[in-house]
Amino acid sequence: MTTLLHLDASARSRSISRELSAAFAAAWLAENRDGIHVFRDLAAHPVPFIDEVWTELCDAVLAQGSTDPARLAELVRTPAQAAAWRIIEPLLAEVLAADVILIGTPMYNYSIPAALKAWLDQLTFPRMSLGHRRFVVATARGGAYSPGSPKAAFDYQERYLRDFFAGHFAVQDTVFITAELANARQDPALAHLRDQHDASYTRALETARRLAKEY
Repeated sequence: MTTLLHLDASARSRSISRELSAAFAAAWLAENRDGIHVFRDLAAHPVPFIDEVWTELCDAVLAQGSTDPARLAELVRTPAQAAAWRIIEPLLAEVLAADVILIGTPMYNYSIPAALKAWLDQLTFPRMSLGHRRFVVATARGGAYSPGSPKAAFDYQERYLRDFFAGHFAVQDTVFITAELANARQDPALAHLRDQHDASYTRALETARRLAKEY
C-alpha cells in the first residue's frame, strides 16, 4: 500500500496550483485504489515559523551526528523543546510515511509562499535523507519563467525547490508540472497572452493526470 502526502500552499482557495495538485491526486487515487491520501492545507492551517528552540534541536542533531529522522525525538531535553517537537512530529511523521509527496504551490514574488517555506523549515534537519521518496510539484506562475523566456533568470521557485530537495533530502526524483501566464486571466495588459496561458494550463492538467498513473 502506497501513501500520497498532498500539500497545498496557495493563499487562494480556488487557485490554479490547487487545481493541478487536485487533478494529480484524483488520478493517483484512481490508479492506486488501495492507496492512502493525506492532505494538508498549509495556507488554511499555517505551520508556525521556526524559533530559537528549534535551533537548539538542530544543534543537537549536529552535535550527536544523528542521521535517522525517526530518532529525533530522543534529542528532546527541555519542556520548551518538547513543545517545539509537538509541532515538528506530525509534519515529520507524514513525510516519513509518504511514498509520493505532492506539493501544489504558486510562485509568489519569484519564489515560494511563506507557508510552504515554514513547513520546509520545521521538518528539515541536517543529514536528513528522504532519498527513496518521489516529489511532484504542481506550480502556477503569473508570468512566463520557462527556459528561454525573458524572465527565466528570475525563477527562484523551481530552482530553489529542486536544489532544496536534492541538497537537503538527497532526493533526485522531483517532477514539476507548471502552468504559466496565469495573470492573463485578470490583467488587461496581459490579455493578448490568454491563449498561451490556456494552452499552458491545459498541458499542465494533462501532464498531472498522466504522471499520476506512473506514480
